[in-house]
Amino acid sequence: MSPADEPSEPGGQLIPQEVAELAGELTEAEEEPRRRRLARQIAGLAGRTGHATRYTGRGLHASGRWLTGQALAMAPKVPIRSYGRLHQQYPDLQTEQLADRLIAGAARASAGVGVAIGAAAAVPFIPTASVELGVETLALVAIELKLIAELHEVYQTPAPGNAAQRMMAYTGAWAERRGVQVTGSGLALAVGSPLRRKLERRLLAKAGKSALALAPFLSGAVAGALIDHHETRRLGTLVRNDLRVRA
Repeated sequence: MSPADEPSEPGGQLIPQEVAELAGELTEAEEEPRRRRLARQIAGLAGRTGHATRYTGRGLHASGRWLTGQALAMAPKVPIRSYGRLHQQYPDLQTEQLADRLIAGAARASAGVGVAIGAAAAVPFIPTASVELGVETLALVAIELKLIAELHEVYQTPAPGNAAQRMMAYTGAWAERRGVQVTGSGLALAVGSPLRRKLERRLLAKAGKSALALAPFLSGAVAGALIDHHETRRLGTLVRNDLRVRA
């Protein structure tokens, strides 16, 4: 693991795990008070890690490497509901209705993260803006990975392999903006591979859009929520359309 992939302090080692767990809970939460509380907990993680997504210092390349390393460490920890569990939870919903429900829930969760991060960044005298940006990006990726994986379950086209291998496949699908493309190689996300480079670019682009949430006077919270909601819904729709054609 390169220095750019390592947490800068011991507490940072738990960030991918905690982001994945909180993002998973937030996506599944039905009550608004619980969603707000979980989103605030995600924002609170920023104060516990010294690493950040920065556009200065080591530069974009190092920032992209760090985000990619964190996203790949986080992906296997994102909780995914199986086809059976989803239909047990929503027994009255047909396939298309269930896909609608998942996309709407993920978009709502992303908006909640944008609001919470924007509100946290508006608090004066707390110099954590760049860290908040890194945490927000990871949380949004976790929400969208969960959405992609569960859409594959809904359309009964899960990625092959064990749980960790499936999540790596869904991470590649996140970068490609489509359903999982089954290949004969397990090294699609190896360092230096085209897909890994695309993932890095996607993560940096997402971090750039998330930066709007850090605008002052809470205006960033509103902008961040709208952008995050739109981006997650758009991604869910792209993946869903691809899976619908296959199904």
